[in-house]
Formats: sequence, structure tokens, C-alpha cells
Amino acid sequence: MIKKEEVYKIGRIGKTHGVRGEVTFQFDDDVFDRVEADYLVLEVDGLLVPFFMEEYRFRSDTTALVKFCDIDTQERAHELTNCDVYFPLALAGEDEAPVSLAFLVGFDIIEAQGGTIVGTIAAIDDQTVNMLFELTDGRLIPASSDLVKEINKDKRQIIMELPEGLLEL
Repeated sequence: MIKKEEVYKIGRIGKTHGVRGEVTFQFDDDVFDRVEADYLVLEVDGLLVPFFMEEYRFRSDTTALVKFCDIDTQERAHELTNCDVYFPLALAGEDEAPVSLAFLVGFDIIEAQGGTIVGTIAAIDDQTVNMLFELTDGRLIPASSDLVKEINKDKRQIIMELPEGLLEL
């Protein structure tokens, strides 16, 4: 069974394309093209399931058409629409991961002064100039490199020096 700690989110399956079972894949990280990878991991009904790729081709810098093995009809492909797509950390290797901020989803933010857990990153908001970590409890923390003191991939933690009073906002 694949665990969330073993993968990181790289994109999402969009709509179907044609009648052969192809789907559009919107990605934030093209790691699947840079390293040897036969499969992607899709979250289907809350479970992480590996899907082996038969072929893929790029449509743009952020979109590809993907044909998965054993997905041969438009109806079967439609079942995969809107599934989040993950990539195995073990395949990414030290040199490749993380390329995207999506890798940090699921990391705990630790306050540098006291070592307390502030929260867990649920999403990254990069829609504005000032990027934010969205925590699972709804709080927003600036994702400024000036505040980040250390990123520990093994422990899935980000040590941050947060300004006094920030957590009370």
C-alpha cells in the first residue's frame, strides 16, 4: 500500500481526450519526464493507486496527454478525471526532489524558538506575489525564504523563525 509520505503531488488529471482512453494531465512538476518512471500514482476514492503509463506527449509546459495501460475507452478514462497525481519520492532521487513547492504539502511547520509544531501544510497558495503555506487548520503562514531556517526532507519538517504575534492573527 502506498502512503502519502512516500509520494508528493505533481498535478491533476483533467478531462478525457479522444476515445482511446487518453486524459489531459495538468502538472506542476515534470519529474515524470526527467527520470525513469513507468508509472504515476493517482488518488482514487482516497486510495493511492499506481497507474502505468503506456505513452504521453506534451501539449504545453504544464499539460500533457497521457495514455495509461488498460485504460482503453473514454468511459474508463472519465473515471480518472479530477484525480490528484503524485510521484514516488523514491524514484525522484535526491537530485530531483523537490522541484516544485507541491512537494512540501504534508510537511509540519516547526517554530524555531520553542520547537513546537505550528501546523501541517495542506496547500501552497502561489496566486499572489507573497506565497503562503495554507495549514490544515486554515491559518496562513508566509512562505518566505527569510523565515525558513531548515527543511528536513526525512522528517518532513520545515523549521521557521516566525515573527512574534504572527500566529495570533
